[in-house]
Amino acid sequence: MEVEANASGQTQAKTKFCKHCGGTIPQDAVMCTHCGRQVEELAGAAQPQVVIQNTNMNTNTAAAVVAGVGARAKNKWTAFVLCLLLGYFGAHKFYEGKVGMGVLYLFTLGLFGIGWFVDLIVLLTKPNSYYV
Repeated sequence: MEVEANASGQTQAKTKFCKHCGGTIPQDAVMCTHCGRQVEELAGAAQPQVVIQNTNMNTNTAAAVVAGVGARAKNKWTAFVLCLLLGYFGAHKFYEGKVGMGVLYLFTLGLFGIGWFVDLIVLLTKPNSYYV
């Protein structure tokens, strides 16, 4: 710490003011001794390079994890043939285990034919061995 003499011959340390709290701190201080905040950048100190590598290599292969707990595999082509031949009566919905929808299809003749037609297209786009 540098020391300077004033007009009366007394020595005193060189000081400066904190730009955050206004307190008097030593001239070479980097951190304020009153508020604890950084007053100056560190000379010659470069900011560290932070490298983030988020690579998750975990793969879940269990069918119960992929499809949910209690899911059962259904064959796409079995459901499609049931829908094509007996879709107006909801046979494909009963096959999938969706009894409520099956009863609705049964009483409305495949949701007036619209639901039957949509289900034909949806079943064609599903992968074989899909989970319900």
